Amino acid sequence: MKEKKSITYKTSGLSEPSVLRDSPSGTGRSVTIRDAKAHLSALLEWVAAGNELIITSDGKPKAKLVSANSPKSRKVFQGMGDYLMKQPIHSGLTADEIIRAERDSRP
Repeated sequence: MKEKKSITYKTSGLSEPSVLRDSPSGTGRSVTIRDAKAHLSALLEWVAAGNELIITSDGKPKAKLVSANSPKSRKVFQGMGDYLMKQPIHSGLTADEIIRAERDSRP
């Protein structure tokens, strides 16, 4: 019986797999479903190195592969604090005072 030869991918000096194309939408690199199935191991190593990959079918994007180890940090929204501080303080009656005045005016 023949021995199976194992395929190893070099992780040092990792170049992009030859099946990659420029995405038509300009959002990164893309590959067809057929090529992705044929070269999945190499594509997974390339994505794990921090790259993003779009899988297309019939020329349309169907899926996006991103590294699971490096989630992008989200920005904390802080814009309303500055906006609210610039607003003039409303003068006049509070809601409780308006309701109380309305109740008091009833016979």
